[in-house]
Amino acid sequence: MAEKPKLTQVFTHSHYATSFEAESDEEVYDARKEALVKSMLGEIGEDPNREGLRRTPLRVAKAMDFLTSGYSMSAEEIIKKALFEEDVREMVVVRDIEFYSMCEHHMLPFFGHAHVGYLPNGKVVGLSKIARVVDVFARRLQVQERLTSQVADALMEHLGAHGVAVVMEASHTCMMMRGVQKQRSSTVSSAMRGTFETDPRTRSEFMSFIKG
Repeated sequence: MAEKPKLTQVFTHSHYATSFEAESDEEVYDARKEALVKSMLGEIGEDPNREGLRRTPLRVAKAMDFLTSGYSMSAEEIIKKALFEEDVREMVVVRDIEFYSMCEHHMLPFFGHAHVGYLPNGKVVGLSKIARVVDVFARRLQVQERLTSQVADALMEHLGAHGVAVVMEASHTCMMMRGVQKQRSSTVSSAMRGTFETDPRTRSEFMSFIKG
């Protein structure tokens, strides 16, 4: 009896879908990216044709497309799909949003948590969309400082809020695994817009919420 095909993950550049396909060493996802990875493996002294590495170029190509998928995502579209008119005047804060990004200097991961707050101006956004906006900018080659500002600017522009605050805390493997090799170091960055920038009391209230 023939073996049943295994459940595998099939990726495209625009979206990710699950389907039944037989695993095959002949599968090609992105020939150009896979060739580059195979070449790099050879350059570092590995044998890209040995069993453990034979499918590595394909896996790396898929992973890179996922990790940089933010380039094809729109913060504006995400926000507009879940924007609701509400007479809410109090601060909204979403804490501890996990994010994973890649340092553009070494293409090594940095990861941590984002804390986002905003003061509504007649409209609120679905809470999950705030996390999605973080992913839009995190899934690109980044520096933490720019990532923080991009999230704040996008929310400020498309929410029409009185103010937006973003604080990010992250560990950078480019500092942990190489260079100074400081495994316990972390980086904190902030971006304050609107009322959070001009009113110290509002900013202080936000900071007290995220410390809780």
